[in-house]
Amino acid sequence: MISKEMYELGAKRSTIRELFEYGKQQSLIVGKENVFDFSIGNPTVPAPACVKEAMLELLETCKSDEIHSYTSAQGDFEVRKGLADYMNNTYNCQLKADNFYMTCGAAASLCIALKALTADASDEFIIIAPYFPEYQVFIANMGAQVVIVPPDTDNFQIQMDLLEKAITKNTKGIIINSPNNPSGVVYSEETLKAIGSLLRRKSEEYKKPLYLISDEPYREIVYDGVHAPYVPAFYDNTIICYSYSKSLSLPGERIGYILIPDDVENSKEVYTAVCGAGRALGYVCAPSLFQKVILKCQGKTSDVALYDINRKMLYDKLTDMGYQCVRPQGAFYLFVKALEKDAVNFCENAKKFNLLIVPADDFGCPGYVRISYCVDPDMIKRSFEAFQKLRDLYK
Repeated sequence: MISKEMYELGAKRSTIRELFEYGKQQSLIVGKENVFDFSIGNPTVPAPACVKEAMLELLETCKSDEIHSYTSAQGDFEVRKGLADYMNNTYNCQLKADNFYMTCGAAASLCIALKALTADASDEFIIIAPYFPEYQVFIANMGAQVVIVPPDTDNFQIQMDLLEKAITKNTKGIIINSPNNPSGVVYSEETLKAIGSLLRRKSEEYKKPLYLISDEPYREIVYDGVHAPYVPAFYDNTIICYSYSKSLSLPGERIGYILIPDDVENSKEVYTAVCGAGRALGYVCAPSLFQKVILKCQGKTSDVALYDINRKMLYDKLTDMGYQCVRPQGAFYLFVKALEKDAVNFCENAKKFNLLIVPADDFGCPGYVRISYCVDPDMIKRSFEAFQKLRDLYK
């Protein structure tokens, strides 16, 4: 016998992946230039020059066992020390190498963190809509329970009264994602202060730490002078899950980290549990070469200005057409209200014009769709006729 649960996960891709695969098949039928695929968040902006320069330097100057061999299970010490130095200089914090655990991207970071914190089947993790759909898969797979806070469709911040109602004696942690996938909204300092105040009060009420897991793969992709705040500054029991997939356009290289600051209650125990969870899940020794690459690229990002051009072009044009759009402050997604209540049916109608957009039902926000604009600007321009035809369909 095999796991029925795992079979079902393998037999059905996520909505995003299904659309992505559909787009590849449709391209063979009508031509790639006639398919407008806004489904997946796969960066098209090239990695910054420092990535290639670092790889060439490492390959030419390092011995094989320095770049292709196993590192320590939690990651190379010099890399982790370099990350601590960078974060200390950037955010005026007091971190050290042993606050970091290197991972194969943010998905691995989240799975490890959840595994480390889950003590029994009654543990609950709260996610706030709209959320990345795989949060539910990750939490359930670690044996914990998912609790969902409905979306704030006025501002796409967090409805604190609903978050408070969601917290119970079984709550172990809350996952936040800012800049947010799929809304593109950045949680404000006011929101983070309110979260910190609420969690401190609830931690005292239940006489146990409540962990805030901050999922931050889009931290550097922000616009209009907006900055994504350093979340541990607002709440001590914060664990950061980070990935270089988006900031350095390296999604296929799978490199990131978990950060457990010393201010986290029982931080050494939590860090040891993270090491144990990494061992149990087989997530030890993140790619050695790319650990060293990202160390040489600290503070660098892909050209965010190119995403900004796409953002403005798509937002302005769709708004002119009459679509209701959430103005993105970060990430590379445009969140749009569907032209009917059933966003799934709306996206099926979009397919009639080879327009591939993602219904937000799986993100916990029915009635909206996600449009990924980390794509070729020319494709965006060519897609406007299709968007207009879709709009006309509902007139």
